[in-house]
Amino acid sequence: MATMLPTEKPGARSLAEVLPNSARSLAGESNDLDLPPVRSVVVVVVDGLGRSQLAARAGHARFLGARPREAITSVFPTTTAAALTTLTTGVAPGQHGLVGYRTLDAANDRLVNQLTGWDDGMVPEQWQREATVFEQAAAGGIRSYAVGPSKFRTSGFTRAVLRGADYRGANSIAERFTEARRIVATGEPTLTYLYISELDKASHQYGWESPQWLSVLEAVDAELQSFLRSVPAKVGVLVTADHGSVDVPHRAHVLFDQAPELVAGVRHVGGEPRCLHLYLEPGATDADRVALGTLWEQSEGERAWVATRSEAVAAGLFGDVHPDVLPRIGDVLVAARKRVVYYDSRPVDQSARNMIGQHGSLTAEERIVPLVRLGAFER
Repeated sequence: MATMLPTEKPGARSLAEVLPNSARSLAGESNDLDLPPVRSVVVVVVDGLGRSQLAARAGHARFLGARPREAITSVFPTTTAAALTTLTTGVAPGQHGLVGYRTLDAANDRLVNQLTGWDDGMVPEQWQREATVFEQAAAGGIRSYAVGPSKFRTSGFTRAVLRGADYRGANSIAERFTEARRIVATGEPTLTYLYISELDKASHQYGWESPQWLSVLEAVDAELQSFLRSVPAKVGVLVTADHGSVDVPHRAHVLFDQAPELVAGVRHVGGEPRCLHLYLEPGATDADRVALGTLWEQSEGERAWVATRSEAVAAGLFGDVHPDVLPRIGDVLVAARKRVVYYDSRPVDQSARNMIGQHGSLTAEERIVPLVRLGAFER
């Protein structure tokens, strides 16, 4: 099946580099981001803050917007579960195993939400295969902290991607920065991950072009500025994100199941609206995958990238893929390149169609995120 998939620019910086190089800075080691030696590092992750969105609304984020913003590349798919796991492990989804929003648990013949679907059938410490940067830092005597909403403290996703860090619950953006102040004020070498979810929530509900999104951005910017005024010397701060976003109107919803040939032989529809993972019935052959991919290409090739699993893997979209992870990737992948989303109208619950801000695909708006150096890292 012919397809033209986007490729990485040679030498492009990756989200996977941020935490490992932060840890090397703490250890006084040379690193790929040229971070100077520091006593403590705080990595602020603003969920959903793409570089293009920040650039477009820099006037509403006067502190952050006035700083140089490097472009780094997030993962494919551009979904929180995959991207945050790459951030905290330093490896691509094909290695850590979280390859989408909803992916196939083949052993139990089911789709599992990688953020909220953890249970006894999917043990976090086994499903997410890699040691975290926090675990690696502990071996070098560096204590790590994760600061985020209290409700996430004991979640399966937290166990999967933040293990090795001491989780500190703080329910507002201001409280999270206050907790980070306490951590860096101890004078001990520390690596802190500070997670802000509110911007992405506003994007999903109202769109990133909405006044509500701008209000959250302004709050993040104000708290960040206040935090930087109070942090001690020798504390380096990095601000980044897991993905960006595009606003998609309801009229651009594609109800793909209304073309029966596009779901013929499909047992599970995973992924998310801008990046479908289509899982065929057991026993499907490569010829079956090519046949379905060809039908999708004929139908949606003008507004989506379509690839079979083998094509996506060969193109390096998931990085190197471990054999245990391979079945989690859809037999056929459909990633929107125009401002559309793909929905299955057959399930009774259609509440997801209320979302405006969307992400998951390979466009620059979704995949390119900022890296801003502050504190002892500011140039």
